[in-house]
Parts: sequence; structure tokens; C-alpha cells
Amino acid sequence: MIHTRNGSEVLDALRPVASRGTGVEHWGASYFGPRYSSEGLAPGPQSLMTQMCANETILPHFHGVAQFQIFPAGAGMLARTELRPLMLQYKDHHTGYGPLVAGPHGLTFISLRNRTGDSHPVYIGRPGYREKLRPGKRRNWVTPHIPLSTRPVLQYRTDVTWEALYEARKIDAGIDDEMAAYLVRLGAGLSTQGLDPKAGGGCYLFVANGSLVLGGQSLPEWSMVFVDPTEAGYEITAGPLGAEVLVMQFPKDDD
Repeated sequence: MIHTRNGSEVLDALRPVASRGTGVEHWGASYFGPRYSSEGLAPGPQSLMTQMCANETILPHFHGVAQFQIFPAGAGMLARTELRPLMLQYKDHHTGYGPLVAGPHGLTFISLRNRTGDSHPVYIGRPGYREKLRPGKRRNWVTPHIPLSTRPVLQYRTDVTWEALYEARKIDAGIDDEMAAYLVRLGAGLSTQGLDPKAGGGCYLFVANGSLVLGGQSLPEWSMVFVDPTEAGYEITAGPLGAEVLVMQFPKDDD
């Protein structure tokens, strides 16, 4: 199955939610699945948008499932890493990260999980957190800033490029699994074959710039697609102004 969600609809659905770590009320909406779950792993993707308040802090924590995290707007700090649009994080399950601190104009992040699982945040330092830790690869990788094209440069591109975002880090770390991420740049109307769904544990597409055409739908900026690993394949096709798309593949086995 291929799941799609229009980014404009998600932005319109933003509602106040209380942060579990700080009690501060910020804003959230769901692309796919529930906001949090403490139940066992379930099929279907789970993807959430959070818009932090100005100068808000989310304390260091971990989740029981692996996730990508997109930072598409605002600015802030993730521990000692400065965040600004566009940046991408990948972290393995039970891997601590933070604190996450929004700047004076707020910070937006989008969490992407390939299935609904134990996604409640477990805050490091609170009683009982060590008992909830599990072994894992412990990756907490944040890309450098990913520049996006201006409208005419994107629209009039005549080629398609795939820019690998984690390949060098995987080689340096000696990790050989299916996790991968790319920024794909396409001029107006251009197409490219997507990653083989069966090669990984599910794949997300995020429209960072321009628009994507898929299954007869026009998906604007901040739209999301999830391709189940049971799919035969899919194409990435840019709209009339071109497209810059984050393509993010989960490893087959991240338990």
C-alpha cells in the first residue's frame, strides 16, 4: 500500500497539545497514525508534526522505535548541533537524544516511524528509564544543512539527481544495513524510479520544495508519502514547478 497525506491538510489540522516532557502547550498534528502509542508494534506508518513554542525545551529522551526526524522550519539546537531548515535526523530505537531547544521564532519537527510501536518518550534521568533501554546500533545522526533551490532553478532543471545524505557516515561507522536517505531534485515534469520497496523496511517521501504527482494527486510542499515494503515499486514525478523530495528508507530489522 502507498499512503499519502497532503501537507496543507496537516498544517490546517494543527491543534494545541501539551508536551509530555515540559507541560508546555505547543502545536501538533498527525500525518499517519496516533500521536503516541505504548502498545505493541502495529502495521502502518506513524508520522507526526510538532511546532514548538519560542524558546521551548524538550528534555533528553528516547523512543522504543527507530525514526527519522525532519526539521523544515524555524531554528534551534539539538544538543550542540544548530538546527535550521532543512535538516534531517536518523536515530535508532532506544537511543537518547536532546535536549531539543527552539529558538526565539519557534521550531518545527516531523517524526517519521515505519510502524506504530512503543513511541512514548522516555525521559533520561527520570526514575525507571534505565530499565526501558534495549540494545541497538545507537545512531543519532543529523545531516548538515540541506540547501533547497530557488523556484526558477528548480523548475528549469533538465536532469534528476540523487544526493546521498548518510552513505559516508555509514561507511565511517562500519554499519551495513538498509537505512538510507537522499534528497532527490527534479525539474518540472521529470520522473525517476523510486527505491525498491522490498529492499528496506518501508520508505517515506517528503516534499521539501515544489510539488509531487502521485496516483493522480498533486502533493504540495510538506506533503508526505509512505510506501509499504510489500509494494512492487513506485515513481517519483515532479509537478509543473519541479520537486525536491527527501526519500528516507528504514532498515529491514531495527528491533
